[in-house]
Amino acid sequence: MTKLTVETKVQAPVEHVWKCWTEPAHITKWNTPSEDWHTPFAENDLRAGGKFLSRMEAKDGSFGFDFGGIYDEVQLHEVIAYTMEDGRKVEITFNGNENVTEVIEIFDAESENPVEFQQQGWQAILDNFKKYAEQTTI
Repeated sequence: MTKLTVETKVQAPVEHVWKCWTEPAHITKWNTPSEDWHTPFAENDLRAGGKFLSRMEAKDGSFGFDFGGIYDEVQLHEVIAYTMEDGRKVEITFNGNENVTEVIEIFDAESENPVEFQQQGWQAILDNFKKYAEQTTI
């Protein structure tokens, strides 16, 4: 299976980045690839064996889908690994260094869309997360 990687550096401490990444009230504000999408609903049971679910929809109502899975590993401020509902794996590492946190996501590609499209979509969401986390005070 092809593994893809997206990454960013967020200008914020790892504790802040972690909260923005994991709390549903924050997830609904950044979990989109572009301005014409939104995430009206998110739930997150952040522990090994816990489930998460986000509803992603086009704002014009033309398309939407649930994105969810089960956590395999959670190490506070360091690693989140999960298995999506279709069996693909994702691992996210958070490397905090004072006021900068590097976020690296490695995920199994799916077979329906070209890998470039998947890479761009996941990177767009991660870029949106960076923007949100840097502009948000907790």
